[in-house]
Amino acid sequence: MFSKILIANRGEIAVRIIKTCRRMGIGTVAVYSEADARSLAVEMADEAVLIGPAPAAQSYLLADKIVEAVRRTGAEAVHPGFGFLSENAGFARRLRDERIAFIGPNPEAIEAMGDKITSKKFAADAGVSTVPGHMGLIDTAEQAVEIARGIGYPVMIKASAGGGGKGIRVAHSDADMAEGFAAVKAEAKNAFGDDRVFLEKFIVDPRHIEIQVLGDKHGDIVHLFERECSIQRRNQKVVEEAPSPLLDPETRAAMGAQAIALARAVNYDSAGTVEFVAGQDKSFFFLEMNTRLQVEHPVTELITGVDLVEQMIRSAAGEPLPFTQDQLAINGWAIESRIYAEDPYRGFLPSIGRLVRYEQPEEGEQDGYVVRNDSGVREGDEISMFYDPMIAKLCAWGETRDAAVDGMARALEDTHISGLGHNVPFLSAVMDQRRFRSGRLSTSYIKDEFPDGFHGLPATPDQRDLMIAAAMAMHEILAEQSGDPSDRTQWTVLFDKTPVEVALAYDDAEALTLDLSDRDAPVRLSDIDWRPGLAQFRAVLDGEPFTAEVKRVADGFDIRQRAARARVRVLSPSVADLYARLPEKAAADTSKLIQSPMPGLVVSIPVKPGQEVKSGEAVAIIEAMKMQNILRAERDGVVKTVGAKDGDSVAADDVLVEFV
Repeated sequence: MFSKILIANRGEIAVRIIKTCRRMGIGTVAVYSEADARSLAVEMADEAVLIGPAPAAQSYLLADKIVEAVRRTGAEAVHPGFGFLSENAGFARRLRDERIAFIGPNPEAIEAMGDKITSKKFAADAGVSTVPGHMGLIDTAEQAVEIARGIGYPVMIKASAGGGGKGIRVAHSDADMAEGFAAVKAEAKNAFGDDRVFLEKFIVDPRHIEIQVLGDKHGDIVHLFERECSIQRRNQKVVEEAPSPLLDPETRAAMGAQAIALARAVNYDSAGTVEFVAGQDKSFFFLEMNTRLQVEHPVTELITGVDLVEQMIRSAAGEPLPFTQDQLAINGWAIESRIYAEDPYRGFLPSIGRLVRYEQPEEGEQDGYVVRNDSGVREGDEISMFYDPMIAKLCAWGETRDAAVDGMARALEDTHISGLGHNVPFLSAVMDQRRFRSGRLSTSYIKDEFPDGFHGLPATPDQRDLMIAAAMAMHEILAEQSGDPSDRTQWTVLFDKTPVEVALAYDDAEALTLDLSDRDAPVRLSDIDWRPGLAQFRAVLDGEPFTAEVKRVADGFDIRQRAARARVRVLSPSVADLYARLPEKAAADTSKLIQSPMPGLVVSIPVKPGQEVKSGEAVAIIEAMKMQNILRAERDGVVKTVGAKDGDSVAADDVLVEFV
């Protein structure tokens, strides 16, 4: 077994690998860029080596820097994590040539499977079902349009070296194909240094299901069942679960057999994932093979009890697999929610900045569920524009799918983040949706369920009651602490703008009882856990525990509970009457402005003052988190001013173009 491993990665996956190495008694070396000098991974590792400036192309993607760090520290092996050099066959081959162990598959397997075009040919030869498409390379947009017509729209445009949801577009027409082809080539060149593109038929209403495989250097290969990854946005996975609510034992066995056949065809000898696109009728087709550890590996670990990082390390050290296929079984259900630094209320645009507050749910066994939180950041850390905007991978395990979903919903309640936009409210909305709970999933789920974007969900009657109860409790606590309790028992609560009359009392156990004017029976609030300054309010309402995110404002409280949020004011009846008379504040007119929706880099602004612009025409391209975002005119107009130039860094809401 190795005595020291270098981790050629950053963030939560570096932290994840360090935890397993510690348990195995293996020393660790972290490499880091200038942007990550004070990161959690650097703090946790036994040694750390600076490898360059913040951009990945000048640090984490430089094989020379990684090898130099190995030599300096005496590490015997390199774990690449995911992303960066994890699927770079040249890097794996170089390590082998220099007698440094690569904790991943052999270079030949990476080469065969890492290229999506070659991998489909391998899959077909191995008897694996494949999606119809054009496997040859395509050089021009005109050629792409011609091929797409032959396949039949809709067609998916994919970067051959792509991964992580980047370098993918779906074209529904010739115009989509022409524009998308150029965009995918540009993204692929920027993110992977390889602009090769191919096309395949887009399966309508598909599900994304993948099989985890694991092999050793003695020819043994097993699969660890499936993960359902259909909840996606912009081809990026958002919620994953294991097992899949779609599969029956027969389909699961068939998919597992095909995944093992493909892995065996390339002598696979580490952890890897064979991805399938599945129809609602349980038909399935090979999509690609990821020759690395997957982001969503924790859900597989939770249902099998297998530490995949440990098994990768043991395989790289030459140890045989410690189990056979017959010894593996599914235990319970697990769900993972990816918590991203992005603003769901603004089209999920990246929201970089500092984690002013970051309160994580308690890990381990809870009341009927288990929580696991893989995170690489702490309160006070900065989410950089140079890397993926992930904050954490929050996981919940339960004996049944319903128990896992309920556990995830509670774990999300117990997560508090401030300082930047985040998608916790959106993830909470998914957990509460009837369709998600039924297991009727597809990769178009988010587009289907939130066609106009995410704007939160209206409070349910129960949520409204708990928000009112929380506001009343906080109001009482503040009054007591200020030394000025009013002893008033009758209040008017404005829930947003709706008045509710509330009669307040305490029972013998000092719990609050609230008699709401539009409810038949009073509600009881007990076990209150809050004091001024805390951002989370915890209590039990009518026997059900809950957590709400709260913020004190000048005239009340801003409260969010799961996906619902409201301004709640506790007022005397006379003051409530005055509030009802206040005029509405008019919103500012920004209809003539094109503003940057996020912090980022200006790629281009292809318009100039005096130019006539038509509705839908591109007026600016902004890059952030390795993705290009095209901003378009919402109506015809004439450009008055241009507020930035190519190469400028801009903040959210900076004015890029103003119309006459």
